[in-house]
Amino acid sequence: MPANSTQDSATERPVPFRGGGFLPRPRRFVGIAVFAAILILWELGSRLGIISALVLPAPSEAFEALADLARSGNLQKHLGASLQRLVIGFTCGSILGLIVGTAIGLNSLARAALSPLVSAIFPIPKIALLPLFIIWFGIGEGSKVATILFGSFFPTVIATYGGIDNVDRALIRMGQSFNLSRWDIVRKIVLPAALPAILSGMRISASISIILLVAAEMIGAEYGIGAYVLLAGNLMSTDQLIAGVAMLSTLGLIVNWLIGRAERYFLSWRN
Repeated sequence: MPANSTQDSATERPVPFRGGGFLPRPRRFVGIAVFAAILILWELGSRLGIISALVLPAPSEAFEALADLARSGNLQKHLGASLQRLVIGFTCGSILGLIVGTAIGLNSLARAALSPLVSAIFPIPKIALLPLFIIWFGIGEGSKVATILFGSFFPTVIATYGGIDNVDRALIRMGQSFNLSRWDIVRKIVLPAALPAILSGMRISASISIILLVAAEMIGAEYGIGAYVLLAGNLMSTDQLIAGVAMLSTLGLIVNWLIGRAERYFLSWRN
């Protein structure tokens, strides 16, 4: 065979693509299959007597308790009260955290003044401050919203100024060399580059907010998922307890899904 034909066949051979960049591949039904498998094994274990109904009731019993709660009209009251507290507290805490974190990341005076304060208060368990908030704001909604706000504020602050600190300085210098204003550099370079860290911080603060929501409602609330779980535990009604835990898990999944949608929308430039 002539040498030219060998070289032509070698050059025509397709080269596999190696630039995927470790992007995760979507596996839509794997998570659903795992959840379904766990529920099926749990149900079978309960029906066969392997799992005691007193310790852990079957998923069907928890679902029936949730259906009874919906038929009585209390499901809407508990969910509505919890969602209102969570949305107000998390939204206000995230907005304030973004403002303070951006100020710390961009201003040396704000960093010197606020960064030690954030580092000193962040390790304090926020639920330990709930009695103080009750004294300040009363036993009503104010103390619960303040607890959630306080808990979501600090992770957002730390994630925001940490993301700003990790922005490539070469990009900022490039913007300065093109004579961009400080506001344009912040808006077009700094914040987009820091956005992955900010959204990751919001995931953490959302989880902390749900934990604080339940704790605050257990201490003093008539309606709310935390109050429902506490009442079920006091009555040793494990099926209602599991139903309340399932509501919290669903709430966490919805919040995680919303933040994931925001990441896909705002961070599409990474793909």
